[in-house]
Amino acid sequence: MSITRRFIAATALTLLITACAGGKQAVDERGRPLEQLTLVTSSGEYEFLVEIADDDASRARGLMFRPPLADDRGMLFQFPAAREQEFWMRNTPSSLDIIYIAPNGRVVSIAKHTTPYSETPIPSNGAANGVLEIRAGRSDEIGLKAGDIVKHNFFKP
Repeated sequence: MSITRRFIAATALTLLITACAGGKQAVDERGRPLEQLTLVTSSGEYEFLVEIADDDASRARGLMFRPPLADDRGMLFQFPAAREQEFWMRNTPSSLDIIYIAPNGRVVSIAKHTTPYSETPIPSNGAANGVLEIRAGRSDEIGLKAGDIVKHNFFKP
């Protein structure tokens, strides 16, 4: 094989390997793929990749002991039934916006800029079966308000 052909073959192989590595799917701390979630506000639609907390152990741990979230990341807590929910910030080092969500995907309420490490309960002020935690201030940046829509396969409009 000529030097030119070897160079072209090596370059193509390098590009293929790079493309495959770049397409690697993001995963949560348990190695599960992050899921897409969309927040629909009056100013537009905003995409997030979320970790799913859908069992007692993952819901109890939440974002404890974790670094601040990126703008497009979050954690979605899923509960089997809609009811009044209460969250706290025990062992959570960064402030969050906590978004309580009804079964139809409507935002029930938002607790903004929660206090890190606080053990004070933060109520949903209405029945919710989903709770989304995102970086503090992000809900104001995108104009999220009670009544706005959360699109994720967990919610049934």
